[in-house]
Amino acid sequence: MTTPSSPMSPARRLRNIVGGSAGNLVEWFDWYAYAAFTLYFAPVFFPSENPTAQLLSAAAVFAVGFLMRPIGAWIMGVYADRKGRKAGLTLSVTLMCTGSLIIGVTPGYGTIGLAAPALLLFARLLQGLSVGGEYGSSATYLSEMAEPHRRGFWSSFQYVTLISGQLIALLLLIVLQNTLSETALASWGWRIPFFVGAGLAVIVFWLRRRLDETHKASDVKDAPKSSAMQLILKHPKEALMVLGLTAGGTLAFYTYTTYLQKFLVNTTGFPKNTATEISAAALFIFMLLQPAVGALSDRVGRRPVMIAFGVLGVLCTVPIMTALSTVESPFVAFLLALAGLVIVSGYTAINAVVKAELFPAHIRALGVALPYAIANAVFGGTAEYVALWLKGAGVESVFFWYVTGMIGLSLFTFIRMRDTKHNSLITHT
Repeated sequence: MTTPSSPMSPARRLRNIVGGSAGNLVEWFDWYAYAAFTLYFAPVFFPSENPTAQLLSAAAVFAVGFLMRPIGAWIMGVYADRKGRKAGLTLSVTLMCTGSLIIGVTPGYGTIGLAAPALLLFARLLQGLSVGGEYGSSATYLSEMAEPHRRGFWSSFQYVTLISGQLIALLLLIVLQNTLSETALASWGWRIPFFVGAGLAVIVFWLRRRLDETHKASDVKDAPKSSAMQLILKHPKEALMVLGLTAGGTLAFYTYTTYLQKFLVNTTGFPKNTATEISAAALFIFMLLQPAVGALSDRVGRRPVMIAFGVLGVLCTVPIMTALSTVESPFVAFLLALAGLVIVSGYTAINAVVKAELFPAHIRALGVALPYAIANAVFGGTAEYVALWLKGAGVESVFFWYVTGMIGLSLFTFIRMRDTKHNSLITHT
């Protein structure tokens, strides 16, 4: 086993980080393929004459997938703390592959009736279980593998690959929109990304089997075994911090990423392909920003960067979303979406390393994963559903204030917490 304190060549360290990141990319490609192609497969699984009702049904399944994430975070967080980070990463990508394959082969409602949405739900539950475990394992692995003075930079690649997965899903959608007819895409073309994701997962399984390990429980003498009870009893303050800083950050992230595409179509009135192109362009620049913001946190600290996100998010969310709801120019819509994503970068680029630096090694994967997954299920996973429900009720603008309020809650957490760059427990394993 190789630990962060053991001698490691730069090339070997880079290989491990790239290998772990590549797996994260495929995990999130599979997860976001559902969101990117919802506009096309929702009528297949949820027949209705009301497009908003179809999107609500699909969004509900998306949200239910998030409810499995705390369970996945609990089970696989403990597994990664006890058996090693590599073992947890390998298991998570296997589950994701299975879920994607099920979605890809499941017939529609017109063929098998209620079994179609039931199988879709089962597949999303598997994927939720997988992603719940993936976040804690990958965030912990990248943070432990990085050099102390570049930990913010390297850990930011978790969201680089996360966004890359989402971006590739959107780019595949753009390609299919421009090569297939609307009828073909709605009939069978939407299945293609789920087969692609399942195939890529097989490659990633092999890559992750070759990673160097960063932690095994047997290497930490006299440390208690990782468990939810240990987390609650021994690290309640840190767990609550993870909940608090995640709540606003994850809600803002899902608002400007997975929900934005639907918002631009269902509220602003852009064609589906235009909305996809706007989202993809903004996400690409957002992806490139992550390492820069992560590196900034290595110089100035994590806390100032997170506070900047909180302050700007509270001040700018309502104006940005209000302007997006009435904008007519695709370029202006792109600039507004990008402005929101630039603000969110203060959370996304460094949230993984901040959480990892709060916990000792023997419970780090669980401590990062479980409270994060709970907050993500409650706020991130329900973002689309809440937004669509409020739109259906005729008070869509309430959603903008809801996002603002949750960012304010996270800002309160940022202000009260210590700067983990100067108080990291990763160097005290």
